[in-house]
Amino acid sequence: MEETSNAIVAKPKEWATATRDFWRDTTSEMKKVTWPNRNEVVGTTVVVLVATVIFALYLWGCDLAFYKAIDFLFTRFGAGV
Repeated sequence: MEETSNAIVAKPKEWATATRDFWRDTTSEMKKVTWPNRNEVVGTTVVVLVATVIFALYLWGCDLAFYKAIDFLFTRFGAGV
């Protein structure tokens, strides 16, 4: 019975130790990170925005082309509204 009570008491201690170790390791790793400067952030943001617009236009064009093709097929073969 005493072993189980010691195990129950040890669990919160293990959790506290594990949490402390986690935060210490996380803080240590975050100090090693090379953070981008403002110019790098702005540059990559512009690349992402431009790529998003290009892909949006491409997908819009594909959607329009498929819509027109399906509409043509339905109209041509008598299933159009």
